Amino acid sequence: MNFIKTVLAVLVAQVLIGVTLLLGFGFFTALLSAKQPVDVAEGSWLVVDVYGEIEPYDLPESIVGSIFGEDGETVHRILSNLEKAAADSRVAGVVMKISSSNSLGHASLGEVRDAIHRVQESGKPVIAYSDALDRDALYLAGACDSIFMPAVADVALTGYGAVDAFYKGTLDKLAIRPNLHKIKDYKTFEESFTRDSMSPEAKEMAEWMINEMWSVELGAIARDRGISVDSLVACMGQALFTADEAKAAGLIDGVRYWDEIEARYGDDGELTTISPDDYDEVTRAEVGLKGKRRIAVVHAFGTIGGRTSHVDPTFGVVMGHETVVEDLRAAAENTRVDAVIFRVDSPGGESLASELIAREVGKIAAKKPIIVSMGDVAASGGYAISYRATKIVADSLTITGSIGSIYGKMNVAGMWNKIGMTFDWVTRGPNALLWSGITDFDEEQWKRIEAHHNASFDRWLTDIAEARKIPVDELRPLTEGRVWTGRQAKERGLIDDVGGYERAIAVAKEEAGIPADEEVAFVHYPKQRGLYYMLTSGDAPLTLVRLAVYRYLHHDIATTLHSLQQGEMRLWTGSFE
Repeated sequence: MNFIKTVLAVLVAQVLIGVTLLLGFGFFTALLSAKQPVDVAEGSWLVVDVYGEIEPYDLPESIVGSIFGEDGETVHRILSNLEKAAADSRVAGVVMKISSSNSLGHASLGEVRDAIHRVQESGKPVIAYSDALDRDALYLAGACDSIFMPAVADVALTGYGAVDAFYKGTLDKLAIRPNLHKIKDYKTFEESFTRDSMSPEAKEMAEWMINEMWSVELGAIARDRGISVDSLVACMGQALFTADEAKAAGLIDGVRYWDEIEARYGDDGELTTISPDDYDEVTRAEVGLKGKRRIAVVHAFGTIGGRTSHVDPTFGVVMGHETVVEDLRAAAENTRVDAVIFRVDSPGGESLASELIAREVGKIAAKKPIIVSMGDVAASGGYAISYRATKIVADSLTITGSIGSIYGKMNVAGMWNKIGMTFDWVTRGPNALLWSGITDFDEEQWKRIEAHHNASFDRWLTDIAEARKIPVDELRPLTEGRVWTGRQAKERGLIDDVGGYERAIAVAKEEAGIPADEEVAFVHYPKQRGLYYMLTSGDAPLTLVRLAVYRYLHHDIATTLHSLQQGEMRLWTGSFE
């Protein structure tokens, strides 16, 4: 459906370009800027749909949202809408439509749970309505006052597992030889190419991560549902429950269809609702959430690499260093901004781009408070761009650390030889084929690679030690590829506080000298690029194609696969389930 919508957006865009040329840019700009006010009826229920691919923030390129007025749900919009619902006297309650077919990670689930609790603290009910629940979806739904499912729905409650994929056998068959140097034993991504099973270090790390998830997530479900952990483990033995069986086990509160939900919570059998798309148009100021002082929020998510942030059809969202630095600089130079929150959600990527972003973070920290708020993952390069901040805040189940790196290349000559392709060369000067994909490193080159890589890592380690005020000899055993949850990272001094976005706001206020109970206004970066920009930029056609393919690969196919698998296993290497 998202793919079809994107294709339609491309066609609409082409029509609008023609209209623009005929009527002139002035008329077209006025047309695009016209905005209809949103009427929120008294007694409305906000419906939040937790389903499908949910990005941390708006995609860098957003033609679909510009044309259709929406661009899919985001973590930021869910948190913002729930915050407004808690303060809006017109909103009577919230319905969380939760499906196991959603992409939220554990930290995002924790943040939404916290936002649900704040709505409840305002005296408003929050109910969960689900068509399918797995363990993670139940973790979210458990924060609600009640959980309802239709009779045809089911619950899949399973234990935890860590699954890694190994490509060594495939590379051997293709005659591809990895030339990789890693720092160090716990930087397990390299093992995918050089081993056919998990190393003892990889298993050790997976065990401590699973133990944390067991403690935090399962403990929360037990408390929410009033069920002992032992009883939940017994439910894992059954694994699959019908809605009636789930109710009997205490996993949900009732078996009801949507019309029965409306009859119970609505007036005269009708529930007045407002969609997240419409409610997103309501500003914080309209519901009384306004202040004179401002905090900037810079959103940075995706794999780190290259210069400009964009959407890659295969690899997804890419965080470019020039784009992020520009946003950070704009936030820091805004004289009306008292503090900056840097929202980071990234598994890492290119070291050069990471260092350039990190440098800007350090420059800001020297003159204005900058608080990192870590999302689901802020590891490797994601940690590298964070540690120079004034303070770091992460959810208890944020995946962070992984301070280490992999350096080298793949020799693919053997693969080409298999289909009859051969190579010959002429060179001048030493190491001319150092980075060639058809040669291995020789002994001297390998020594140089190791020395250079180790020196780069030691420089990074020393810088982290200085920024975090941890002696190098105490820091080293926490690094070399080791991955931690937010709670573990706090215990080891790698971050400063455990909490979600709201906790980061509180810390930003503390650092900026803003009273805790004083309302503030927010300025978000990157600024949303409207349809006018998209249609008049030089790379608009390429952007449209990239988005169409990305949505098909990452939204439509991913959602279908998740549904087919019933949430049993995700496809990503190194996933924790």
